[in-house]
Amino acid sequence: MRAAAKLQLQQQIPEALKIWLYASGSLTQQLTDLAGGVFKVQPIEEQYQRLLHADAQWMNMPHQHTSWVRESYLYGCEDAPWVKAKSIFPILSLQSRARIFQHIGKKPIGWFLFQRTNPVCQRRVILLEDGWTRQSCYTWHGCKFIVQETFLPAFERFIQQKIKQ
Repeated sequence: MRAAAKLQLQQQIPEALKIWLYASGSLTQQLTDLAGGVFKVQPIEEQYQRLLHADAQWMNMPHQHTSWVRESYLYGCEDAPWVKAKSIFPILSLQSRARIFQHIGKKPIGWFLFQRTNPVCQRRVILLEDGWTRQSCYTWHGCKFIVQETFLPAFERFIQQKIKQ
């Protein structure tokens, strides 16, 4: 993305959401703290699929490579989901240390990813149909994968209310 386009995109981001889109560390822990200790993962779909061309390029992998994709909603202390998460694990990563992520069920990826480690992370922020999204390409124990987190309207409303208090 060109610098001018990137700056224009950043200027469109709601101020209260910027800190969340650019925060480092575990979003799981950050949401849990915000929600007073409440956090829940609700898996939506898990399936094998081919990497999208852009994702393959970002991870330096062939685009015809198969990946395991997990989509889920992340909840805080409200009934509506706060974040729609999508994790993309190339098969090569699942044959290594990242294989644990394929079988975590309703556990958050962040609890494993940030446990006694600080993975290398490249990040980009984009606006998708569902909302403002941060995409992170992690390198963890030599495994590369993408975690995409879209902040939903219920989360934006919650943090706006917190600011007003």
